[in-house]
Amino acid sequence: MSDARSKADLRAAALAAREALNADDRAAAAHAIGLRGLPIEIKPGVVIAAYSPIRSEIDPAPLVRRVVSQGARLALPVVTARGQSLRFRIWSPNDRLMPGQLGILEPSPAAAEIVPDIVLVPLAAFDRAGHRIGYGAGHYDRTLAQMRKSRAVVAIGLAFAAQEVEAVPALRHDVALDYVLTDKQVFDFRSS
Repeated sequence: MSDARSKADLRAAALAAREALNADDRAAAAHAIGLRGLPIEIKPGVVIAAYSPIRSEIDPAPLVRRVVSQGARLALPVVTARGQSLRFRIWSPNDRLMPGQLGILEPSPAAAEIVPDIVLVPLAAFDRAGHRIGYGAGHYDRTLAQMRKSRAVVAIGLAFAAQEVEAVPALRHDVALDYVLTDKQVFDFRSS
């Protein structure tokens, strides 16, 4: 079985597990992550890129509220074109969002662009080595690789525990996460 096929099968199984969770379990999981907070110190003014959840992704809103209360500034990703790195625009929870190119809610084009210090990463599946499977377009891998050429950026995956798989076939261009936060556990991959 090829790596691409293996990733497709793992993605499908993890997304099915995620879809099978009921609304109460989803809300409880997001709340648990928000209560726990980030596993690193949040210094006032640090810029954290969240995401607008799509499909059945875990909602980062409880965690976002917590980091804002700790003095963090927020940004959201913007998809400019397939094959291009994401850009990030300043955002606050009261700002009106608009559908972007892929229908995902984004800040207004008038919002200032910024480079985040911490990126919250949605995912389809993850393993205990810090590898993730997204939706196949490579937006986050490309973006994190580019950003890390010039500065340290912490990548933190958010997921339901049900999205864990035994092993993700990592390819050369795949960028490992520093942490994954689930409703059950914090995984720290920085020394892996």
